[in-house]
Amino acid sequence: MNCPQCGTTVKTFRNPIPTVDIIIEIQGGIILIERKNPPHGWALPGGFVDYGESFAEAALREAREETGLEVSLCCQFHTYSDPARDSRQHNSSTVYIATAQGTPSGADDALQARIFTEKKLPPLVFDHQQIVDDYFTFRRSGQRPAL
Repeated sequence: MNCPQCGTTVKTFRNPIPTVDIIIEIQGGIILIERKNPPHGWALPGGFVDYGESFAEAALREAREETGLEVSLCCQFHTYSDPARDSRQHNSSTVYIATAQGTPSGADDALQARIFTEKKLPPLVFDHQQIVDDYFTFRRSGQRPAL
C-alpha cells in the first residue's frame, strides 16, 4: 500500500483482535448468554477490548453490560487464540473466572442471561464448549488447559 501523501510504500500488518470472556460462577452454576447478533446461540459473556481499556476492565464492563451484574474477578484463567475459534475474524480471548450475586438478565447484545450447570449446558457457539469443558476440568482437578 502506498502513502497517499508521499507515495512511499507502507507495510500494513494484521493482528488478532483482543477479546475477553468471563466465566461467572453463581448459585452453583455459570452464566451463559443467548446472543442477539450472529452467530446466534449461547455463549459466555464477553466481547472486544476497547482501546485504552485493560483486559480486566473489559471483562468487568462486558459482564455488567451483558448480564446486568457487577462481578468480582477471581483470576485470569487462560487465553484461547486458535485462528479458527471465531469464523468472523482472527481474535484471541483472555478468559477470566469471576463471581457474582443476584439474578442475571440479558442486556446490550445478549437476549437473555441464564444460569447453567455442567450437566445442563445448551450447545455453545465459537470455541466456548472447549472453554467451559476446560473450566469444569480445572474445578475438579486443579489442572489448567495445556498451552
